[in-house]
Amino acid sequence: MRITLLVIAVVVLAVLNVFIGAVDIPVRQILDVLTGNDKESVEAYIVMQSRLPMTITAILAGSGLAVAGLLLQTTFRNPLAGPSILGINSGASLGVAIVMLAMGGSMTLGSMSVGGYSAVLLGAFAGSIAVMGILLLLSTMLRNSLMLLITGIMVGYLASSVIMILNYVSGADSVRGYVMWGMSSFNGVTMSHIPLFATSVCVGLIAAIALMKPLNLLTLGDEYARNLGLNTGAVRNMLLGTTGLLSAVITAYCGPVSFIGLSVPHIARIVFPTDNHRKLLPAVMLTGAGIGLLCNLLCLVPGSSVLPLNAVTPLIGAPVVVWIIIKNSLKRG
Repeated sequence: MRITLLVIAVVVLAVLNVFIGAVDIPVRQILDVLTGNDKESVEAYIVMQSRLPMTITAILAGSGLAVAGLLLQTTFRNPLAGPSILGINSGASLGVAIVMLAMGGSMTLGSMSVGGYSAVLLGAFAGSIAVMGILLLLSTMLRNSLMLLITGIMVGYLASSVIMILNYVSGADSVRGYVMWGMSSFNGVTMSHIPLFATSVCVGLIAAIALMKPLNLLTLGDEYARNLGLNTGAVRNMLLGTTGLLSAVITAYCGPVSFIGLSVPHIARIVFPTDNHRKLLPAVMLTGAGIGLLCNLLCLVPGSSVLPLNAVTPLIGAPVVVWIIIKNSLKRG
């Protein structure tokens, strides 16, 4: 019943995202566009090339980040673990900073040169994958999950330090462009990019679904899981790889979206108070999709430009994090 209500909520929010936007378009005209009766007007371009891909992106990015957060919180048994905690987002930010601030917005590889949005996308993805590779390498040396978590935080600090230096020595226009990217948005994925984006995120989500049984065993503790025959080291690497893929792809396309990965698993647990990932994982996916769509709607200011995504996500995520901290403090007290 609760899953059905979540599905209905996601569908309603998706419809609202298509029908509501910065530009006022009559409902009848939007229906004509969606049914193929209007293909040439400006309104048709807005709906099909902006609102529809933005809605799809919000669903996929919200689900992907939420699942990444759940995987990390289960792996490290830390309620405050999220996609940004391991430095993967910082790696993407560093990649973009190198492209935009150090390379003037373009990448040259031999005789090939890539500029603009494609260069930013490649920089973000390369930075994320580089950090993920470092973490996977370190995971073979560090058997303790807490030590790996701390190492990921330190990698994030190192990336942030380099970014700060690049910001300091770069020109005002380059810095402004980088800051705008860092505010994040779901409207950067065009309809032509949707197939690759959707395929990449869906691969990560399917991998997470395949890991539901090991996730349930990990909730019992590493020792108990090993006694039941689980190779905890291999599972941890698979979880890190899945998290890295989801975080890298979404950050590359949408920017370093804050709080969704950290807060949504806890919101889902309020609705579904269970540690069984067979029930929790689908709930987190749907809740993440709904929160992504809701945040996208909240970015719309009537009579004004669209707000950056990271100006809205803390409004939902920060109170949840504060509540988790207070709840855990009361339990210990």
